[in-house]
Amino acid sequence: MSTELEDRRIAILAEDQYEDLELWYPLLRMKEAGATVVVVGMPDLRTYESKHGYPVNTSAVADQVSADDFDGIIIPGGYAPDKMRRHQAMLDLVRDLDEQGKPVAMICHAGWVGISAGIVNGKRLTSTTAIRDDLINAGAEWVDEEVVQDGNLISSRGPKDLPAFCQKIIAALQETIPV
Repeated sequence: MSTELEDRRIAILAEDQYEDLELWYPLLRMKEAGATVVVVGMPDLRTYESKHGYPVNTSAVADQVSADDFDGIIIPGGYAPDKMRRHQAMLDLVRDLDEQGKPVAMICHAGWVGISAGIVNGKRLTSTTAIRDDLINAGAEWVDEEVVQDGNLISSRGPKDLPAFCQKIIAALQETIPV
């Protein structure tokens, strides 16, 4: 196992109908890099199922953690972000991490969470084309690129972009000072 992210704690949000690869690939890649990864759900510790029925167990609840507990956050796509954005505690966690300048990584439909958290206005982002108009209407500049970083926000379009997405997250986390 690598130590490139040793002493880094990363939250990954979970809800039912997450895109399998967009949760599991970053989770395993961050662990491989030496980070502690905490799967955060709502409202109780439970198991969430992906779009294809693959389960993930949460190890924390959004209203019981804070931005101070983490060095960054990853928000997977699929249909889960439509559910995540209805949980105020998840939105507060994302907003607080953003306000602290910590990496907030969104892939595919995860931009919906960024929109609802109020962190995308004036930012250059990418996503699945299905939410392009939503991001533009929220004040973001949408571009069609595999990975985009604007300050602490990192975004990607979908599963085919996961290698570049994870490389960008690791680089951003290496620049941050651990909590």
